Order: sequence, then C-alpha cells, then structure tokens
Amino acid sequence: MKLLHLYYDIMNLYGEYANISAMERILIKSGIECQTDRLSMGDNAELSEYDFIYIGSGTEKNQKVVLGDFCKYTVTLKSYIDRGGVILMTGNSFEMLGEIITDANDTEYEGMGIADFSVKEQNKKRTTSDAILKADFSDKELVGFINKCSEIYGVATPLFDVLLGLGNNSDDSKEGIRINNLFGTHLTGPILIKNPYFLEYTANLIVGEKTEINTKYLGFEKNGYEVTLSELSKLRKNM
Repeated sequence: MKLLHLYYDIMNLYGEYANISAMERILIKSGIECQTDRLSMGDNAELSEYDFIYIGSGTEKNQKVVLGDFCKYTVTLKSYIDRGGVILMTGNSFEMLGEIITDANDTEYEGMGIADFSVKEQNKKRTTSDAILKADFSDKELVGFINKCSEIYGVATPLFDVLLGLGNNSDDSKEGIRINNLFGTHLTGPILIKNPYFLEYTANLIVGEKTEINTKYLGFEKNGYEVTLSELSKLRKNM
C-alpha cells in the first residue's frame, strides 16, 4: 500500500501527523507492506499511485500558501475522488476544496471548486469546543476537539451530525464534508487516534477485500475512546 502525507511540513498543527502514523500501524499490523511518501510545496505527486492521501491542519496563513500549490492537483484530485480513492483532510485543509475562502480582511481566495461551498473567516476570532459527532456509516460516535476561525456555508454532503460541539457554521447542526471516500472535518485529536473505530473503517475502505484488518492490538485505544466518550457525554447532559 502507498500512503501520501501531503504538505506534511506546513499543514502540521495539533499533532495531526499521528493520523498517518496510525494508518501505517494498522496496515502493518494487518500484514500489509506500507510505503509512505511525505511531499510538500513544489513537489509533484502522482495522486493515482496512492491508496490513501492525508492532509492536516495549518494556520490560516499557511492554508493560503498551500492553496496556491494545491490547485495544481484539482483535475487529478477530482478524478481520484470520483473513483473512490480514500482521502482524509482534517482542520482547515478541507476548506480548500470549496469555491472561495474569504479571510478576516475580506480578501477573497479562489478555491479548487471541487465542492460547492464557501468559507468566511471570522475577524481574529477562534471558536473551540469538545465534540461528539455521529456518522451514518458507524454505530460508534466520534469524539475530539474543534478549533477553528471559519464559518462554512453550502456543504451539500456533510460528514457528521453534531451532538456536542460546533457545526460548519454557527447555525448548522452538520459538520465536515464527505464526497465518496473523501472525509473532511475540523475534528482534531488526532481523529484516527481518538477514534479507533473510524481508523478501522477507513483502513477497510483502503484495502477493500484484499485482506482482513487486524484490530486486536487496539485495546488501549478503544479503552481511551470509551473514557473520552463517557466524559464528554456527561458534559453534553449538563449543557
């Protein structure tokens, strides 16, 4: 299996590199040989060669820098998504997929246009929250933390229902985006460490029917998930 960690050195907030480490580990534990390429600005990745692509969260400044480079992949990324390739984009990285990003100074940046939504950054204001989210593909709720300064409008295919925390905008009970096997979310944690069942789900998407995913070693991760979910559920009840 070939994995790609794109913009690993500039979209690297919140320890999100651990998402690619978690995916490497579960595949290796399942007896699958793994190669991970870590590429960045100025590199030219052949996206069709990869079984999994990951992009993490960056500062608002770094997001705009990366956007200028990322747009060169618009055609090949859309093709990758259309054929069901597995992609995880966390934090503000998935915002680049939309039509336009308007920053806090009202400067507009053209997005990739792969999805029909718009992003408006708040004026130096960040919103944070613990989160419990529900997905239609899993009977297990997801947990983590959201830290963002943007409002997103017009997502046609959101990823999660919000049980606790922040939606795509202040009036929205939905969070993130899903297009085929592309998952975009502001949920950090890192998400694949905090949510071992989501890790298992995405790993199974990657390998298909080629092999059985080994989850026997995930005992500590699953115990940690249950503790976090229990504590956040108490917080949710008290709100």
